[in-house]
Amino acid sequence: MKLSQFNFKLPKDQVALYPHKAKHVVKTASGERTFEITRRDESRLMVLHKKSETIEMYKKDENGKDMVDADGNPVFLQFKDIVNYFEEGDTFIFNNTKVFPARLYGTKEKTDAKIEVFLLRELNPEMRLWDVLVEPARKIRIGNKLFFDDVNEMVAEVIDNTTSRGRTLRFLYDEDGNHDVFKRSLFALGEAPLPRYVIDAREDHHATEDDMDDFQCVFAEVEGAVTAPATGLHFSRELMKRMEINGINEAYITLHCGLGNFHDIEVEDLTKHKMDSEQMMISQEACDLVNKTKLAGHRVCAIGTSVMKATETAVGTDGMMKAFDGWTNKFIFPPYDFGLADCAVANFYHPESTLMMSTAAFGGYDLVYEAYKMAVKNGYMFGCYGDSLLMLPD
Repeated sequence: MKLSQFNFKLPKDQVALYPHKAKHVVKTASGERTFEITRRDESRLMVLHKKSETIEMYKKDENGKDMVDADGNPVFLQFKDIVNYFEEGDTFIFNNTKVFPARLYGTKEKTDAKIEVFLLRELNPEMRLWDVLVEPARKIRIGNKLFFDDVNEMVAEVIDNTTSRGRTLRFLYDEDGNHDVFKRSLFALGEAPLPRYVIDAREDHHATEDDMDDFQCVFAEVEGAVTAPATGLHFSRELMKRMEINGINEAYITLHCGLGNFHDIEVEDLTKHKMDSEQMMISQEACDLVNKTKLAGHRVCAIGTSVMKATETAVGTDGMMKAFDGWTNKFIFPPYDFGLADCAVANFYHPESTLMMSTAAFGGYDLVYEAYKMAVKNGYMFGCYGDSLLMLPD
């Protein structure tokens, strides 16, 4: 397919800059007071049925009719309604990667020029070597020293150029050689690595303290991601408990999500686009649960495009998931025959993004494109903090 086939007009006010918040009204003796609270599982959910080629947006009553509120408006499905589409014995596959505070701000020696450093991955713990991106890159050369705090305890030296914006830094930090102390000190200076489109659109161009919790899945465990597996952000602890009560299984894989998911595609022919590699691990325990689910005739649901990528990297020709420990640069776009999951959930993403393409590959290009048009028309929110689409085989 062609890049231009994934273009559409997305209004700026439909790109979510913060997680979904619910309004609550409290009545007091002095009047009413309205406040907002984050409710990650109360964002909107759209449901796509592949075989019948139908799309649901609204909650139904016991007679199958669209529910309406006190003003007569239809009531949109919420993400927590997802449990109503699954049965005991079905399995959800989650990506349990954990985001670390990768975005740092510092100054360059002598000039005090402000520098943004984005940590990508640690190259050598003993030598304190990190692969990073810097901005503005033109000001950062080999040999420069960067300072990240007022007392000059956290200092880094640029020792190599890797790409136009990429650098290798050696942190000149010594706390009795204790690596854990170093990492805690380094991460204490960082902030949540929100996507550039969120940071640039916010008034202060920064993440908040709350973002480090909001931009983290409640089941996150294995540190290494520089962006969150966004679809997993919709799951609350309460929703996970409801799944457990309903007998829905949870399998966990790890794929450390990288910035390649947000790179612009610069070729019209999608077969010529190359994805960045991402580290992934799938345990035998996860394989056993998923494969048992499939053999029993129950459904397997991939939670997010990162899980789609990981499971399609690890699926065998027999349709069973295999243990894996390595890297993947798999790029999924239509047409593509999925070998493992028969259900999937994905957020609504930006035009011409690889994430939208993976979604269209699973749900079918025409039907997903129609869902996207409906989402824009009906005010759904897009991006990592946006609403989501459940794709079912029926």
